[in-house]
Amino acid sequence: MKNLKNSHIAGITGLLLLIAFGLHWADLSQWKDYVLIASSLFAGYFIAIKAFQALRMKAFSIELLVTIAVIGALIIGEYVESAVVTFLFIFGAYLESRTLEKTRSSLRNLIDQTPTEATAIRPEGHIKLPVEDVVKGDRILIRSGEKVAVDGAIVSGQALIVEAAITGESVPASKAIGDRVFSGTIIDNGYIEVTADRVGDDTTFAKIIEMVEEAQETKTTTQKFLDRFAQIYTPTIVILSILVYVLSRNVELALTFLVIACPGALVISAPVSMVAGIGNGARNGVLVKGGEIMEKLSKIDLVIFDKTGTLTKGKPEVTEVKSWGIEENTLLRLVAEAEQLSEHHLGQTIVAEAKKRELPLNEDPQDVAIIKGGGMVATVGGQHLAIGNRKLMADQGVPIDEHIQAYATSREKAGNTAVLIAIDKKLAGVISIADQIKPEAKAAIEQLRQAGVKKTIMLTGDNRHTAQLVGDELGLDAVHAELLPQDKVKWVNALKSQGYRVAMVGDGINDAPALATADVGLAMGVGGTDISMETADIVLMSDRLDQFAHAYSLAKATVRNMQQNTILAVGTVALLLAGVLLGKIFLASGMLVHELSVLLVTLNAVRLIRYRARGSNGRTSHSTVSRSVNSQAA
Repeated sequence: MKNLKNSHIAGITGLLLLIAFGLHWADLSQWKDYVLIASSLFAGYFIAIKAFQALRMKAFSIELLVTIAVIGALIIGEYVESAVVTFLFIFGAYLESRTLEKTRSSLRNLIDQTPTEATAIRPEGHIKLPVEDVVKGDRILIRSGEKVAVDGAIVSGQALIVEAAITGESVPASKAIGDRVFSGTIIDNGYIEVTADRVGDDTTFAKIIEMVEEAQETKTTTQKFLDRFAQIYTPTIVILSILVYVLSRNVELALTFLVIACPGALVISAPVSMVAGIGNGARNGVLVKGGEIMEKLSKIDLVIFDKTGTLTKGKPEVTEVKSWGIEENTLLRLVAEAEQLSEHHLGQTIVAEAKKRELPLNEDPQDVAIIKGGGMVATVGGQHLAIGNRKLMADQGVPIDEHIQAYATSREKAGNTAVLIAIDKKLAGVISIADQIKPEAKAAIEQLRQAGVKKTIMLTGDNRHTAQLVGDELGLDAVHAELLPQDKVKWVNALKSQGYRVAMVGDGINDAPALATADVGLAMGVGGTDISMETADIVLMSDRLDQFAHAYSLAKATVRNMQQNTILAVGTVALLLAGVLLGKIFLASGMLVHELSVLLVTLNAVRLIRYRARGSNGRTSHSTVSRSVNSQAA
């Protein structure tokens, strides 16, 4: 009996009320009372159980107020009132749960997209396996129309893949050998074989679901306050209802006061808005780690951007190799052999260029040391290499003559990153690398300004010439270049001390300290997924800045919706109590209005599920910016 759903309880109670109405019409008053009592006791039992469970947890719930009122109504013979109140309360709970379920639809849709099986290529042939039986290292076959069940790299074939479950982007992405794919995405057209490097709960998709579940369960500052308020408010209402009885000697008035003062709509006003807002974000590729983060994001008035992979595409290319005293391809080969162990995107760009030129990379680097904010040193074929910026050269005691200095500066002014290479403490060459500004960056920054951001600033480890080029193109308020990770943290702290509420947008790896220091940290894209998801407060899954603009507008809309709900809930209770004390509102009618207010609060929150920022139709319009700029992660 305890396992009956609210819909079943409401249905049975409603049927009993209809029977009671028929008996009243047939002038069978005694039988009518029996049915009304049965209806009250049946529905009241479930309400009382919840009230008792809350009391065991030392909590005063709404169910306790209703239980007291129903018992009182039965004692004084107000059977119609007791039956109607219990029916309305149960029916209201049913409607509330149904509507709340809509606010969780984004999460449910995500879960529904979870792949259940995969085709593994084993020595014995192609075998269909449950996803939980796939192991790391398995070679997985995915055909057109099938879901990708693992994270991994494509080793054979090519395909158009819909990555909406990960990035919120509905346009299929073209993937070929070497590209990464993610669990939960769907092959729109094509055929691929993937080597699984993340399976089960370790996949990006599984982590997204886990993050959204946890976020929807976390409480905002407002929710925490309302919970504490309800714990004081409920016993206060019980005492006040007793006072009403003492002063009026009217039991029905006191019971009506007790029920009407239930803070039902108030208690759910904040969480229902926040669940809907977080669900909207998840559907649009924005993972917000809880309601408190959403509240903080809505108050942001200054945004700090990293450059590479944030304002620029993060897909740089080698534009020129210049060498002194050594053949260009030989220099490129040595540097590429050293950079094979580097995860830095510039290093990988150099390796890619060497492979493009079909240079043999046979030597394994020795004594490799990554210098944060500087570059790297390594020994290749018995030669000591220093690869990085001017600061690294100075630290390594490598002199830079005026001719080379002038050349490097000219490359930087043209929008390149100049990577200096020294061999055995002597400068041997400069490799120029360039990137492009993201096409949506300019429009997204303008949208942020229109939504309320006062200042936009870039902090980057790149050279000042290139950084300023990007800053001028995007109309940023300030650009600070050639910074180490700790310098970025100092800037974040300095801006916070000036009274700004600061958001930091970066790649979640090199920018981890600054992301953690800012009021809100946002990580771009699914590259470096583990680190970005752990460090940042918000993850923008598709690596697009217009997702940030949407997230900021959504946060403001969510907090505004929460405030609307709170005003509606408080206003309804105040009006009803005034009506009760003036003799204009009675138990059943008051309960009806009360339950309607709960439903209105929930329906208002549901609007957030389909919220889109003004001027956005699924994605912010792209800027026509296409200037080449350099790229170096800070």
